[in-house]
Order: sequence, then structure tokens, then C-alpha cells
Amino acid sequence: MRIEEIPIDKIRRPLPRTNDPEKVAALMESIGQVGLLEPIDVLEVDGQYYGFSGCHRYEACQRLGHETIRCKVRRAPRSVLKMHLA
Repeated sequence: MRIEEIPIDKIRRPLPRTNDPEKVAALMESIGQVGLLEPIDVLEVDGQYYGFSGCHRYEACQRLGHETIRCKVRRAPRSVLKMHLA
């Protein structure tokens, strides 16, 4: 696993989520003041990035206009991705 900044528009979010608007707003305020403290987790499969957690942090950074987001990147085979999508 490695930590790196990844362009937000390169992260696929294959599972639809409904975020709590109040939590997103609170995170936007916090991230705006002190930055993103906890990276989101992404899978790297065949050079593509997939996010399954950190939905509120992802949306907050996106709405703040950040071009990148700090991620914990775990390289995985396609079989692991398929398990997350099942």
C-alpha cells in the first residue's frame, strides 16, 4: 500500500452512495481549514483507480474544487474488484 495524490477525476466510484449533506458540509469546513487528515482508500486495478470508501471526504474535496485527493492505494487483481462489485 502507498499514499499518493490522485486526480479526483481519475477515481471511479462504481457503487452509488447517498451522502449526508451535513457531514459533507462539516468536512468541507474542516478540510478548508486544516486539509484532508485521513486519505481515502482506493484500489488500483489495471492502472485504473476505484473508490469504495471515503464517500463524504471525496465529495467534500470535489465540491471544494480540489483537483487531487490523498489516497491510500492498494494494487489488486480484477478478481478483487469483482468481489467489491458483487
